Amino acid sequence: MDKKLSRIRRSKKTRAKIKNLGVDRLSVYKTAKHIYAQIITDTQTESKVLVAVNTLQSDVKSEVGYTGNKDAATVVGRLVAEKAKAAGIETVAFDRSGYKYHGRIKSLAEAAREHGLKF
Repeated sequence: MDKKLSRIRRSKKTRAKIKNLGVDRLSVYKTAKHIYAQIITDTQTESKVLVAVNTLQSDVKSEVGYTGNKDAATVVGRLVAEKAKAAGIETVAFDRSGYKYHGRIKSLAEAAREHGLKF
């Protein structure tokens, strides 16, 4: 099994457990140059994106020089927490999409927690 398939397998298990909890999930995806965060509501019939922030947006690009580092992930975490609070979302389950909890993923999660999201 290669690295990508292992990550996808881990993410499927996590998403199945989060779906049973019945709470919104903060899903994170990363590439070498960018990081994406979405708050998604999962119901039996549909999934709907409530809040989305990524490093491709101009307001994030203006705050950071390079979009593929921890500083950019921290900005994305802060913005997703602020937008979630504005949308009335306080509690989410953290879906790290099978990535290890370190580096950019950890920075994003800690910034979101500091700005009011509860995991």
